[in-house]
Amino acid sequence: MTSYKLNELRDNPGAAQKQKRKARGPGSGMGKMAGRGIKGQKSRSGVAINGYEGGQMPIYQRLPKRGFTKPNRKEFAVVNLSKLQEFIDNGKLDAANITEDALVASGVVRRKLDGVRLLGKGELSAKATITVTGASKGAVEAVEKAGGSVTLPTIAAE
Repeated sequence: MTSYKLNELRDNPGAAQKQKRKARGPGSGMGKMAGRGIKGQKSRSGVAINGYEGGQMPIYQRLPKRGFTKPNRKEFAVVNLSKLQEFIDNGKLDAANITEDALVASGVVRRKLDGVRLLGKGELSAKATITVTGASKGAVEAVEKAGGSVTLPTIAAE
């Protein structure tokens, strides 16, 4: 491994471009009005005109609002069968006991969020015992076809 010294660290060539110095005389090519043109609101400081249409009703207010975003919706980490099989083949997962914690520890999913949901994309040949929050019908069928089982927690009615 190469050892680095703080005083020898440099940016990649061409990564940092020199800042254009505006309003520093005619020789700079950006003197006098500094590229802002002549007069008008945008030539002055303190301009905030995003979405402003000169007194006309802005388009974001003219268009109808549709839909609804559920504030307490659940968000699941998603795992496909193909990914599961890949990790079992590489020896990163034990097919005998696959839990949500094991999936996180092996790196199949980054974090559990509100739970892990198993989806049926791909093939599963290993006999796997899987315990997850949710699974699609196709995924459950594919796991059982391979001789494994999927356990889903029974959630009490709230």
